Amino acid sequence: MIRTFPSFPAPLALGLALCSVVPVLGASELQTTVESGSPPPGKAPEGMVWVPGGEFAMGSGEAATGTCSPETVRDAQPTVRVKLAGFWMDRTEVTNEAFGKFIQATGYRTIAEIAPTKEEFPDAPPEALVAGAVVFRPTPGEVPLRDHLQWWTYIKGANWRHPEGPGSDLKGRDHHPVVHIAWPDAVAYAKWAGKRLPTEAEWEFAARGGLSGKTYAWGDEFKPDGKFMANTWQGRFPVKDEALDGFAGTAPVASFPANRYGLHDMAGNVWEWVADWYRADAYPAMARAAGNAPIANPKGPASSWDPAEPNVPKRSQRGGSFLCTDQYCTRYMVGTRGKGDTHTPTSHAGFRCVKSGE
Repeated sequence: MIRTFPSFPAPLALGLALCSVVPVLGASELQTTVESGSPPPGKAPEGMVWVPGGEFAMGSGEAATGTCSPETVRDAQPTVRVKLAGFWMDRTEVTNEAFGKFIQATGYRTIAEIAPTKEEFPDAPPEALVAGAVVFRPTPGEVPLRDHLQWWTYIKGANWRHPEGPGSDLKGRDHHPVVHIAWPDAVAYAKWAGKRLPTEAEWEFAARGGLSGKTYAWGDEFKPDGKFMANTWQGRFPVKDEALDGFAGTAPVASFPANRYGLHDMAGNVWEWVADWYRADAYPAMARAAGNAPIANPKGPASSWDPAEPNVPKRSQRGGSFLCTDQYCTRYMVGTRGKGDTHTPTSHAGFRCVKSGE
């Protein structure tokens, strides 16, 4: 595995998504969530909530209308019937405070804190092989939204301790989600904590909170009764976040209402790594394999494939981030998917963990 350096299309070039979406109601059996009703198997682990499992329609039931790019939902169609066992899930994204305890206990160094090697990048000049990560920087004016390199920069010294690069720190951000976490970093933390990353199916079931076929984790209206339900971008992207939801950049976890399962920030704030390899064709393959029966506890495909970058290994991400906006990326819609180069840390990607219910 190697880092995508210094360019990094994986979690960032998500496609234009200026859109107005409407739910597409398919067969009723593909829309109805049926919870198992299984009770929690004992006392909840600290900071976790019980997700009961059951059957649901995994994927996006939204159709592109108006100026919405179909790319927003194409890799999450068709919907597939899935059956899951119950599990525990972190109530919030992993915070800087929690991640710091892991670092203190283990001495672990994140990928952003380790300089790339000549073996990884034989054509890179020595002066470019420095530890760092990819940081969002607002642009001074409007730019073409198809060129994400206008607002993303590889910054020497950027890492989870220094989110914006040297000179920045975590003062006042103990309860913000940790960022600049590459996929192996998330796996290492989960193992230390006695947990694991959720599968893509588990993440989506949990995010839906028992609702059936809704556009967002809370329903079909982005701002019910005029109230912001997630930390996203307001204003002209990528020039200025007007922070009408109260936050420019990441927000402290649990700043917005929890869903029915007690989970916060299942949309916006930071992208969340999941266990599955990303494949653009995963859903059609699942549908063919399933036939008319639900797929039990799917673990995702055996390999990665993104037609835009077929040689870059990627894992799926879910939930969108504080940078998501209807001008560019609407993947805060609950059935949609993100993707990320496994070894590229960015300033809008973090994670949460799960634990099996046995």
